[in-house]
Amino acid sequence: MPREPEHFPQRIRSLPPFAGPFDAFRLAAEGCEVLFASYPAGTEIEPHTHETENCGVVTEGELVLIVDGVERRLGPGQWYRLAPGEVHAARFEVATSEVEFWFRPDDAR
Repeated sequence: MPREPEHFPQRIRSLPPFAGPFDAFRLAAEGCEVLFASYPAGTEIEPHTHETENCGVVTEGELVLIVDGVERRLGPGQWYRLAPGEVHAARFEVATSEVEFWFRPDDAR
């Protein structure tokens, strides 16, 4: 069960859990997965790719996003975008939450 960051409204915390390698609540959306994700301090995500275009916004804490060996620190209100197939890694030095949008390539606009 995802940890329940208090800043996510109760309606979001009542969404079904995401069945993946991190804690998130999943909102069904056409052509896109919307995840309300939370990461405990000390979480590290090894380099990987997605077949989706991923956009996200940090809502609490800080995301250290590593793309092409370059680290970017993103705090609350800051957005990122990753192209399909783009290799990236992440680190969370403090407890962090974000809203992630995973757009499927077959629904490009």
